Amino acid sequence: MNPNQGQNQNQQGQQMPQNMMNPNHGGHELFDAHEVIASLINMLDQYQMYAQHIQDPELQSIQQRQHAFVTQMYNTIVQSFSTGQDPAQDTQQYKMQQSNEVVYGIKPGQPKKPNQSVNELADKGLSAYMLGQTKTLATLLSMTALEMTNPVLRRVVADSVPNFIEMSYEIFLYQNKHGYYQVPQLQQKDMNQMLQSYTTAPQGNMPH
Repeated sequence: MNPNQGQNQNQQGQQMPQNMMNPNHGGHELFDAHEVIASLINMLDQYQMYAQHIQDPELQSIQQRQHAFVTQMYNTIVQSFSTGQDPAQDTQQYKMQQSNEVVYGIKPGQPKKPNQSVNELADKGLSAYMLGQTKTLATLLSMTALEMTNPVLRRVVADSVPNFIEMSYEIFLYQNKHGYYQVPQLQQKDMNQMLQSYTTAPQGNMPH
């Protein structure tokens, strides 16, 4: 990475220098960016297919809000990738609508098996597919941001990671509330033992 390139990073919304109009990209960065953009397209396409089968209005709302948000994110990343300048619209913050309450414990249920036809698609499986895609993109964007050389694209990609984390958590909470994603716990004594396995370290003065 060019050590002077970080000076061009736009932290205050100022216009990038003229020499960033045609941004420089490393080869590895180009491949990673293409993978990110293709994965965003894949998610958006898949979400449209899911919409035809979702029955629960609450899950429909999640699908619609996430699809609209990721569409805007896609446009932001494409603009940054193509120009190396700040996109027309800043990176937004996704706000989920689920409560943070988690149901703990395992209840017996029917064993899972693959569907035999698309007619068997249901909200339980559809929400799981959605969760798999948001989790995959959270991981992919994190790894990609670490390999970026262009400062604007790096910042836009990095700023998008918390949004996919939030979308994943929203879908998890929906699944957990409906019993689709159950959360086992350790026995209380084992949990307490693990919680007490560490202690804080003495902290000296921070270097100036």
